[in-house]
Amino acid sequence: MSNVIPFPVRVPHADPEPEIDLMTAVDVAIRDLRDLAQRLRGDSVGQEQAEECLEMLARALANAQAVAG
Repeated sequence: MSNVIPFPVRVPHADPEPEIDLMTAVDVAIRDLRDLAQRLRGDSVGQEQAEECLEMLARALANAQAVAG
């Protein structure tokens, strides 16, 4: 059985969101996952999954930054 994490509903902006590059998106996702992992401290499965995803994204970002030089 899995736990569903309700995310806040986003209110659409009048202006479209600006385009961002992949490295910026990954960097933002890493910060969001850190926050989620802290909030999931009582849920060991959810916290473990968030931390694994965080580690994967951190490695991908570090590799992309190394290639970009």
